[in-house]
Amino acid sequence: MTLEEFNALPEAEARSRLAACLDVPRWVDTVVAARPFPDLGALRSVAEVAASSMSEAELEQALARHPRIGERAGAGHDAAASAREQSGVDAGDRAVAERLTAGNRAYEQRFDRVFLIRAAGRDADEILAELDRRLDNDDDTERRETIGQLAEIALLRLEEVVGPWPR
Repeated sequence: MTLEEFNALPEAEARSRLAACLDVPRWVDTVVAARPFPDLGALRSVAEVAASSMSEAELEQALARHPRIGERAGAGHDAAASAREQSGVDAGDRAVAERLTAGNRAYEQRFDRVFLIRAAGRDADEILAELDRRLDNDDDTERRETIGQLAEIALLRLEEVVGPWPR
């Protein structure tokens, strides 16, 4: 889809496509309200700024659409997107699977939410290193990092909707 096609989408369809990128109604509202965009840079800027902060309820809602790293997406998750994004993680590797299970468990005990990272373009070792590093974060730092990761994922998914961002 081109930017022009995105700008012309009926509002309900634009909302649906955006919610698949980041399921935060305020974010969706902000991006839809800013249409039509003159160029992809303007769309990216609006989407990025709108995703840069979230309430606790928004964070919880957005995280609910993401499976644990290394696990198959289930009901309520964005299964196709998650599978594509986590393709660098070989969950069939028993050692990796065990480390991810243990790391996910430790993270959830520490922060009371699922560990989220932009997995696209990362392999299991990179993800596990980030998981280990982030376990040492304080709550506020980790909340900011989680929101940042959600924003990165949203922008990657939005790029799949409208085409590549200008570089």
